[in-house]
Amino acid sequence: MALSEDIIARTVGEAQKALMSGRFAEARETLAPILDEYPDHIDSLYALAVCGRYERDFDSANRALERLKESAPEFGRAHQEEAYLRRDQGQPDLALAAFERACRFNPALISSWLELASLYEASGRTTEAEHARAQAQRLKALPQPVLAVTNLLAEGKLLKAETLCRAFLQKNPKHVEAMRLLAEIGVQLGILEDAEFLLESAIAFEPENVQLQLDYIQVLRKRQKFALALKQARTLHAREPDNPLFKSHLAIENMQAGHYDDALTLFDEILAAHPQDFRVQTSRGHALKTMGRQEDAVQAYRQALSASPTHGDAWYGLANLKTVKLDADDAEAMRQAAATPALPYADRIHIHFALAKAFEDMGQYDAAFEHYETGNRLKQVQTRYTSEQMDAEFEAQKRHVTAEILAHRTAEGCPSPDPIFIVGLPRAGSTLLEQILASHSQVDGTLELPNILSLAHTLRGRSKLSDRDRYPRILGELTAEQKRSFGEAYIESTRIHRAGAPFFTDKMPNNFRHIGLIKSILPNAKIIDARREPMACCFSGFKQLFAEGQEFTYGLDEIGRYYRGYVALMAHWDSVLPGEILRVHYEDVVADLDSQVRRLLDFCGLPFEDACLDFHQTDRAVRTASSEQVRQPIFTSGVEQWRHFEPHLEPLKHALGESLTAYRT
Repeated sequence: MALSEDIIARTVGEAQKALMSGRFAEARETLAPILDEYPDHIDSLYALAVCGRYERDFDSANRALERLKESAPEFGRAHQEEAYLRRDQGQPDLALAAFERACRFNPALISSWLELASLYEASGRTTEAEHARAQAQRLKALPQPVLAVTNLLAEGKLLKAETLCRAFLQKNPKHVEAMRLLAEIGVQLGILEDAEFLLESAIAFEPENVQLQLDYIQVLRKRQKFALALKQARTLHAREPDNPLFKSHLAIENMQAGHYDDALTLFDEILAAHPQDFRVQTSRGHALKTMGRQEDAVQAYRQALSASPTHGDAWYGLANLKTVKLDADDAEAMRQAAATPALPYADRIHIHFALAKAFEDMGQYDAAFEHYETGNRLKQVQTRYTSEQMDAEFEAQKRHVTAEILAHRTAEGCPSPDPIFIVGLPRAGSTLLEQILASHSQVDGTLELPNILSLAHTLRGRSKLSDRDRYPRILGELTAEQKRSFGEAYIESTRIHRAGAPFFTDKMPNNFRHIGLIKSILPNAKIIDARREPMACCFSGFKQLFAEGQEFTYGLDEIGRYYRGYVALMAHWDSVLPGEILRVHYEDVVADLDSQVRRLLDFCGLPFEDACLDFHQTDRAVRTASSEQVRQPIFTSGVEQWRHFEPHLEPLKHALGESLTAYRT
């Protein structure tokens, strides 16, 4: 019989009481039933590790900590406990590194900051000791509920954190740190409008608070308010023009707004004063890659790795240049980096994906798959994605967005014909189709715009946990005026990405889940479904480490089920929106470019232009993983690449089910 959450919480509480009273054997015995049923239970493993340390059974404590960090790699208290363990074992250097990780993952751990201060002092690092001590004092000065919210937020307990934070703010409505924390909770829950309002209000109370300004800039970026984010970053930079942190944020906002030359100038200024800043050098490499300056990007990544050989983001940046091949020396350097004790979790993930690419480039496919699998497994631990939840979302779209709901769309919504949506799965050829269209004189190519996803979040509202079907059910309740307003807001908010052409592309792949919403608010928008053979598409996604938003790719079963759900949902859209979606198969484009380009342009109502066939000569910034490939003529080598890995892909074939062969229907 499965243990309920209440029973587990009560049992862990009893074990903790026994532990604090020195009854360690009793604590272990109390925890045993939980760990028998849930071997990765975080609080139980943590208590088990503490038991081991108090009993000086260091091997037992180590085993519990390793299991705990594998299950929850960014659980700050696990790293704090590891630090205490290393301290008790007489390993001050390892203890210091673990305390640093603890503070990075959970900045509310006062004892870790104090221990850090002592260890820094003992090693002569007085400035860092003063900083750590100041952090501890700042935390001690916070009201206890605010400190508790900081801790809950760091441990991912968002709903508890939100409840406690709102209760505190009801009594203390102008407490700036509580407002900032509630805004951060809002960001993680996808409630960006509230987060923006909270930060605006907090800044009005404390206009000189730098952390508020930085958080505000990030929320504005997430809301696609690039012009305002850039303005805020410029204001911050003007306060301290030589501050490298402010320069870096201004450079990033310039990149988001498409001002790549300005971003590079700022990166170069930082590096002139701080030549060993490997993070800035890596960001510079990302900008150069987007601009199509591949050789310069390679040099930037190499310089970053020269300064920090374990920097995973630089290794993956190099590997993610699809037209660059990594060699045996690169693989050995990454293998050594991966073996570095206490390598940060994010670096470990990046390095495994990069190592996989290196082995694939060398034709060692079994070794490559092993690293792809490891990287995906590590990444999956960080996500909250479940196939069951996504299946339910697909079904809700089919159940609630019917032909009747969409029957009056042509008389409602915003009539603008400007947008051309390219939807599908990532790695299905959407960047190629966008590059073809963006080569046309009447089309601006933009990027993967999150505006539709953000609107869907808004329509879900606060009841998304208690009423998961509120969106899309609400589409049937919107008035014509609301639909028009939403459509007009989309057109206006995306204007910053356009260069004056009458049409523009939006190639956010996941918009296929919201075609009913798109057609409700923008009835004259064109929709193109970029589709690729399922094995090639899914394995290409499995190989890719995405920045965010594609959590379904981190497992063969998950991505196979997602593809199957995508095919079924697109069949539903075809039935309720007959003739309004153009399906373009990647393999057909590769086999007959001319015919598919003409078909694409005809659907969009555009006259034929030779530039669309010569798409690889179009000079524009491309931010996706295919940025180098679309700057080359069509090639066929990628169509069957997955077959090198076929012996490992039975779980994917099983998950794909009937869509393995029926994806063209």
